[in-house]
Amino acid sequence: MYRISLITGDGIGPEISDAVMDVLQTINDNLGLKLEIKKLEAGDVALRKTGKALPDSTLETIKKSDACLKAPVGESAADVIVVLRRILDLYANIRPAKSYPNMPALKQNIDLVIVRENTEDLYTGMEFDIGDSAIALRTISKDASNRIARYAFKTAAQRNRQRKVTCVHKSNVMRKTDGLFSRSCQEISKEHADIEFEQMYVDACAMNLIRQPESFDVIVTTNLFGDILSDEAAQVVGGLGMAAAANIGNNFALFEPVHGAAFDIAGKQAANPSSFILSAKMMFEWLAMKNDDKKCYQVAKAIEDAVYGVVRDGTKTKDIGGNKTTREFAEQVISRIT
Repeated sequence: MYRISLITGDGIGPEISDAVMDVLQTINDNLGLKLEIKKLEAGDVALRKTGKALPDSTLETIKKSDACLKAPVGESAADVIVVLRRILDLYANIRPAKSYPNMPALKQNIDLVIVRENTEDLYTGMEFDIGDSAIALRTISKDASNRIARYAFKTAAQRNRQRKVTCVHKSNVMRKTDGLFSRSCQEISKEHADIEFEQMYVDACAMNLIRQPESFDVIVTTNLFGDILSDEAAQVVGGLGMAAAANIGNNFALFEPVHGAAFDIAGKQAANPSSFILSAKMMFEWLAMKNDDKKCYQVAKAIEDAVYGVVRDGTKTKDIGGNKTTREFAEQVISRIT
């Protein structure tokens, strides 16, 4: 049995959490994989209720679980996800971008993964006022760069697609910080002679994600660049509604949709739950690798096949030009999970 913590979030969070909860319950009932799911609060609602965006009780329950699913939260997002990444040392942010049928992707043969360093860079929040100026300190360490590079090469080997890693940086301008990141990736590439390695400046990568997105396999980059490029990649394959993400450490992982809480459509049953459902798929893939559990692999494949089949047949929610509600879309996915 796996213990899964589920942060229901803010805005559209509770609606897409219900959709994922129904998917998990179907897996529990029909696919022979026993799950114990604990719903938790974190974010703006939790802040109003308890004075903390990430209540102590929520954090303790997450720590005792095998994995965490997190719906989007509102203005307090940094006090939830950034804190969880640091406390749990979730150093690898993994964001796939894949073409799905009947979605407005630039091309139909896109299948890439962005591996983003998740613990340092400008996101450490070291900012200061000095007179009329504001200063931000950027930290890039060799240890963090090495381990994210190793994760990228492991990902390329497991995907067994193009078997290529693209290191993205801006070392021609930020010679110390990005220079260190570039050199670290180059050094780690020598441990993986069977995987192609290339380097690319971030502006060129942003252009090539639009010009020839099919040429990428695994992109490894720093925290800020990874945040920006992964949203661009999501739009290249049709929008954030299909974009799942993982935050992975050595012993724990958290999975979440890339998009925000979308307060403008909250309560309207208009949100596409695919990104959160596909995040659950990534969770089962991680559980499968961590525990050498073939049943989790089967469950992950069943979820992706179900989502693929639903969008292939033209089923869409209102936010992407369809007429199905969040609940109706989820029901269509559930009906295909066998």
